[in-house]
Amino acid sequence: MCIRFLSVVCLTVTAALGQLTGRLIVSAEGKDHQTPEVERDDVRVEVNRRAVRVTSWTRLAGDQAGLQLYIVIDDADSTELGVQFGDLKNFINEQPATTQIGIAYLRYGAAEIAQAPTADHARAAKALRIPLGDPGIDASPYVALSDLMKKWPPAEGRREMLLIMSGVDPYYQSPDIFDPYLQQAIGAGQKAGIVGSSIYFASAGHSGHSFFRTTWGQNYLSKLDEDLGGEFYWQGLTNPVSFQPFLSEFSHWLTQQYGLTVETDSGKAGLEPVMVMGKRGVSLHAASKVDLGATESGGPARKPN
Repeated sequence: MCIRFLSVVCLTVTAALGQLTGRLIVSAEGKDHQTPEVERDDVRVEVNRRAVRVTSWTRLAGDQAGLQLYIVIDDADSTELGVQFGDLKNFINEQPATTQIGIAYLRYGAAEIAQAPTADHARAAKALRIPLGDPGIDASPYVALSDLMKKWPPAEGRREMLLIMSGVDPYYQSPDIFDPYLQQAIGAGQKAGIVGSSIYFASAGHSGHSFFRTTWGQNYLSKLDEDLGGEFYWQGLTNPVSFQPFLSEFSHWLTQQYGLTVETDSGKAGLEPVMVMGKRGVSLHAASKVDLGATESGGPARKPN
């Protein structure tokens, strides 16, 4: 009797400990950039190529629209960035009241927070300043990006970044995507559930006109954004004439997002490859990995919607 009872207890505990949950921000895009409505039953998710349960699928709008958005500028960017400040300030002031805006600058491998996320959009816009434009000041911008994410406290709702930078990493010169500082920043963002998007803007000095460095800087930014579930905006190998089209598209993109929670009884805790698929005619985009963690008492971390 005791042995049988203990066996049942062990099986129950094992099942509870084996139950893992993960959360993602998913962006939906329809044909010709239309805004599609996606229902929970339209979504299929695989972790490590195994189907997992969708326990929550919430449109991030209305009372679920909360967002902290950091605008991040590399201090090695060309000072010509000041020409774009009118578009940037308009973008900040046009954001809904549910969006808190923060401003940060990257230099010497660290993040300087000029303004913590605030609902006072005029205050956030005022914190913008022209980058220093020093070609030797950036060290690895991805080390500085990891530093920003360490300094960013967890918050209710979404956390996202809009990076304005060249993506060039002077600490890594090999023509491949295995930059360890880039990979570290991607992992930090995926663990924190932070979505990253970028606008390419050239560095000051040689990196701003070197075809080799510019090309790989854009590759790094594109890789970062793809793996963090974001978008990459660029206009060839030169600086955009205006940020306005990119910022308008980005604003619209922020309105097409859903909160997804998945649950699985197999696998292991930590970052695992994930695929999110939707119905025909809809493209769903999320981070390339989901951070799986054990749920309390083996149950869902929150009540499914």
